[in-house]
Amino acid sequence: MERTLAADLPGKVGQRVKLEGWVHAVRKFGQVNFLILRDRSGTAQTVLDPAALEKISGLQAETVVAVEGTVEPEERATNGVEVRDASLQVISPVTDVLPFEINKRVLKPSLDVFLNNAPVGLRFPAKAATFRLFSGLLHGFREYLSGNDFVEIHTPKLMGSASEGGANVFAMDYFGKPAFLAQSPQLYKQIMVGVFERVFEIGPAFRAEEHYTVRHLNEYTSLDVEMGFISGMDDVMDLLVALIQHMVTSTAERYPREAEMVGMTVPRFATVPRLTLRDAQRLILDRYGEDHTAEPDLSPQDERWLGEWASQEHDSDFVFVTHYPTAKRAWYSKPDPADPEYSLSFDLIFKGQELVSGAQRINEYEEYLRVMEARNMNPASFSGFLEAFKYGMPPEGGFAIGSERLLMRLVGADNIRETTLFPRDVNRLEP
Repeated sequence: MERTLAADLPGKVGQRVKLEGWVHAVRKFGQVNFLILRDRSGTAQTVLDPAALEKISGLQAETVVAVEGTVEPEERATNGVEVRDASLQVISPVTDVLPFEINKRVLKPSLDVFLNNAPVGLRFPAKAATFRLFSGLLHGFREYLSGNDFVEIHTPKLMGSASEGGANVFAMDYFGKPAFLAQSPQLYKQIMVGVFERVFEIGPAFRAEEHYTVRHLNEYTSLDVEMGFISGMDDVMDLLVALIQHMVTSTAERYPREAEMVGMTVPRFATVPRLTLRDAQRLILDRYGEDHTAEPDLSPQDERWLGEWASQEHDSDFVFVTHYPTAKRAWYSKPDPADPEYSLSFDLIFKGQELVSGAQRINEYEEYLRVMEARNMNPASFSGFLEAFKYGMPPEGGFAIGSERLLMRLVGADNIRETTLFPRDVNRLEP
């Protein structure tokens, strides 16, 4: 008999079916007992007689079983049906007590205890739903860009020089030579604009920063985009808004049960306001009485205030802040020709937290040489990158989305480690 999934049982009323999955819970009522079986699609209620129940006597939740029985209507059960007249076979017994219960409505362990036992904890239905939504976001990212003539690329994560010229890299020995884990695919995706014009990548990024915040990791999944022949920075920002909107709405449509389970709602994509950094700081001074106009960046509190302003005044969960000081942005960010002290760069703030950084890039070979000299960088360390620009590159720009942070904001998690399968931070290398 072919396997039937729990979610498909309503269409099998009156039929004999075979279910396979994990023992999620057992409820004993004497002659009538219920086994709640869990598979990838959800849970199913099965009625067991004492003889069938005896087969799992002494075994723990998460025992893997097969159940055969007849599907009958039962309005009090999940999906309005249950499996009766059931026989049961144990496939993989579990005898050890679980580190914590995962068949309750709410998980009780602390975050550290949960992460230490993630191979079991991730089976908790709401946790599984969270990461199914993560899969949906990545699917939507790839779907939208592929449908708009972007080419997916995969670039090296082992590099011979720091990928962005900074010091916060993981160094390693590469057959007797120094090497580094890539901070991002930035230089490679810019090179590939000269090949395909429009490219994207889904891949890991590594940052050797000793931070202990709820929004940073040392390894994360970066969603990178780069596009050529732009008329300006606004083209890049327009693409970003349309892309995130597709990612979120398509995920909610694809996985409505999971979205409801974790409380994910589609953000408000009204007209996303755009402020320069200086205008944003003046707004904060006028609205909240805090003078940060001399600062080169926004503080976390500034981001929260701007998110509040965008929500109240523009009915938007997003706000762009543009034109950060050129000296404080990455060396490949293009200075604003009207005021070179500021760059054609931006951050997208989502519900009071920075989510995306991007910019129009420098696309002239000679300008790169001037920037490198001004920043005491060695052009020889970036010879491959510079070669692409020496032989012609159109006006181009791009951005990178922190996928775990996006998921964190969508589901209302308090810590990015809650939306990362197996987090890597200053203290954690296991499991």
